[in-house]
Amino acid sequence: MPERDTVTTTRLPAMLLRLVAATMLASLLIAPAGARLYGHIPYGEVAPATLVAAPPGFAVGQPCRLQPAVLGDLTRMIGAARAALPGSELRGISCYRTVMHQDRVFCEAGRAGSPCVDPASRAESVAPPGFSEHGTGYAIDFTARPESGCPDLDACFAMTAMGRWLIANATHYGFELSFPQGNAQGVTWEPWHWRWVGTSAAEPGARAARAVFARARSQFPARPRVPAMAVRVMAQPPVPVPVAGANEAGAALPAEPQPHSP
Repeated sequence: MPERDTVTTTRLPAMLLRLVAATMLASLLIAPAGARLYGHIPYGEVAPATLVAAPPGFAVGQPCRLQPAVLGDLTRMIGAARAALPGSELRGISCYRTVMHQDRVFCEAGRAGSPCVDPASRAESVAPPGFSEHGTGYAIDFTARPESGCPDLDACFAMTAMGRWLIANATHYGFELSFPQGNAQGVTWEPWHWRWVGTSAAEPGARAARAVFARARSQFPARPRVPAMAVRVMAQPPVPVPVAGANEAGAALPAEPQPHSP
């Protein structure tokens, strides 16, 4: 991608690629601090001990751990989705990932042949290790149960009832879509991948989340996105009632002169 701080690399021999998969691709690439890799922004990983478990029954297949600040909004969103779509449950298929876990996802995701044969193409749909929003503890890959005929982690999720509900409502619970269709990062459209930034900066933990994603939100805005500032009209101010004998500014009009007797 034509950006000055983007790091690229040539294809590597198969033996070295296997070594990359075992020892983390990102650590073998020499790049300036803060540089993007194949379009992805560096995030590293948060300490796992600072995270908490997602609400019971939310995770699919593997445990889901998140930043504590996410739980309140996530719990409310699960309840709202359940009420709006009876018989369907909002679930999470992937939450926090360590850099090592991301390395396995990037290089050993069941692809035929040698892992990471073409890392640039692979990065269009999966972030390289150290460059994934999942490492922050604020990102979730959503799905629905029971399954609707759309495979997990597929663009068809946007056409499902749950996918449409998220697009219409997730921002009300502090979540925004990280990689919308046609995004400038060059990442595949991911209607299942949402990051939490809080409904407003005043929400507990939201300011820290927004600091983590400040670069992404500035250079590659989410869509739908959580507004930078929430404006709420609590009540319509009363309409002033004209007062007899007053001008538009509210001042009393001068008394009309009284006619004099001839």
